[in-house]
Amino acid sequence: MDTTIVCGAWRGHLGRGLAPRELQFLLSAAQGCTAKEIARTFGIAPGTVVKRLSVAMFKLGVNRQTAMIAEAMRRQIISPLCLLFMSVIVLHAVLGDESMRRERRAPESRRGGYEQKISRKGSDKLRPVAAIC
Repeated sequence: MDTTIVCGAWRGHLGRGLAPRELQFLLSAAQGCTAKEIARTFGIAPGTVVKRLSVAMFKLGVNRQTAMIAEAMRRQIISPLCLLFMSVIVLHAVLGDESMRRERRAPESRRGGYEQKISRKGSDKLRPVAAIC
């Protein structure tokens, strides 16, 4: 018997606390599908999907759908298939916020300086820049 269910970019593991239908609906919800979209895909009533998702939320001990997905990931019931996404998260956690930030400098003022003007004739002239207050 196959112990995993693949739905889109998510993999679900059977035998970890959720029924197969609850796991299928959870994987579809993790992809961003609404209850009506899930019901249309499986050919059932939207109320059935809502009921199965609420039972899954009860089993995981949460009250919201996003919390259900996060808790299922924490318990390793579901996992994304995209390893690149996970590697970016790990890399970001290892490096920290400061190293990923781009340092920006304040613009320099031109008070009392000179600018170089290139004319069409090819002659370079220096002229003073007006002071900016």
